[in-house]
Amino acid sequence: MTGPGLYPVLASLHGGRIDLLMVAVHGVIVTVFLGWFYLFIFILIRFRRAAHAQPGGARPRPRWLYAFAILLLVVELALDLGFSSPYGVAGVEDKLKQNAVELRVVAQQYAWNVHYPGADGKFGRTDPLLVRNGLNPLGLVRGDEAAKDDIVLLNQMVLPVDRPAVIYLSSKDVIHSLNLPEFRVKQDAIPGMMIPVGFTPTMTTAAFRKLKGDDKRDFEMACAQLCGLAHFNMRGTLTVLSKEAFAAWLADKTPKQEAEEYDEFWD
Repeated sequence: MTGPGLYPVLASLHGGRIDLLMVAVHGVIVTVFLGWFYLFIFILIRFRRAAHAQPGGARPRPRWLYAFAILLLVVELALDLGFSSPYGVAGVEDKLKQNAVELRVVAQQYAWNVHYPGADGKFGRTDPLLVRNGLNPLGLVRGDEAAKDDIVLLNQMVLPVDRPAVIYLSSKDVIHSLNLPEFRVKQDAIPGMMIPVGFTPTMTTAAFRKLKGDDKRDFEMACAQLCGLAHFNMRGTLTVLSKEAFAAWLADKTPKQEAEEYDEFWD
């Protein structure tokens, strides 16, 4: 499934509403612009010097003109407040958590650390003093019982299709931005904050490759915020599997494999 116009392939449950919202926003912007443009041209013509050449005369006070300007201003303010209101997303995180895959994504220059809680479903404790690139990038306390089966991947996210996913997004250094264009997800990763992002994939990687006619194509995970000299290289992949294939993949992944992948990247 593709989005309207030149939009990327649509692969998430909420993506259609995001596309419609973008079309609506641009439609409103064009409409308001034309309104102000019409008002500007009208004023230039209606109140030009040639039409009011006599000094000291009574100044025209067209009340409808003031009303029109105030109406445009009220519409703009209502739209700005409406689009920026947090009340539209209240409770979304709690709804997504039901039967959801929960994971953490920690950004850093210039990589994505993807943290799965393992078979016990509990994230292990972390300690900033234990952070070591290539060995322990998130500072997992391996002595913690909940951390023993935790899995941390580098630049790779794997999710099941048709099942909600909740990503807790954070950053180790500067501001980054997680961009998953096919899923209509874009969220800043801000140091000192853990921000939940939720969506439901509706297309597997196999279906995406078939649609694109490319057996090696995958969903992209990129940084959409300029974060340093190697910003262009901060990218990864998101693979969407069937629910059965995801369960098998998660059971097969081990901390040993994870450590080998990190050593190869940072070397």
